[in-house]
Amino acid sequence: MTQDNNLYAPPRAEVADVSQLSTPPGTAPKLWNPNAAASWSLLFTPVFGAWLQMKNWQALGEPEKAAISKNWMLGTAVFLVLAVLLSVVLPDERVSDVLGRVSGLALLFAWYYAHGKSQNAYVEARFGKTYPRQNWGRPLLLGLLAYVGFLVLSVAVGFAAGMLLDAA
Repeated sequence: MTQDNNLYAPPRAEVADVSQLSTPPGTAPKLWNPNAAASWSLLFTPVFGAWLQMKNWQALGEPEKAAISKNWMLGTAVFLVLAVLLSVVLPDERVSDVLGRVSGLALLFAWYYAHGKSQNAYVEARFGKTYPRQNWGRPLLLGLLAYVGFLVLSVAVGFAAGMLLDAA
């Protein structure tokens, strides 16, 4: 009795899209772990995760998906700037705080489920868990510097707005 005729053998499935994507070892580009990039976005906002995923998509030869990641990165940056400016205009700082937190968290989930999650599935289907990894030192340092810079800029905008309101 052959394996094909064995009624007690576990079922087998040929999945065309995964088998077509399988790449011989050593041909995968160096990538940042997409799950880790999404996790770091909890601290550094989706700007960070979308930037790293844009770089990954470029390395994978997927310019359309890289462009989508770039749009998410720029859109999130615009959102953050608008959130700071809105906090200056809103009269009650508690409303501004709650609105900023809730909308920021909603944006994070929207990015992750609309686009961020797909890269992990793509990389796992194409390369599995074994692909060359990029070093995290430089991106984390840049993320920290950008975070501190944004914080300083936000405080400066708030301070300037307070000075203008006091002068009026």
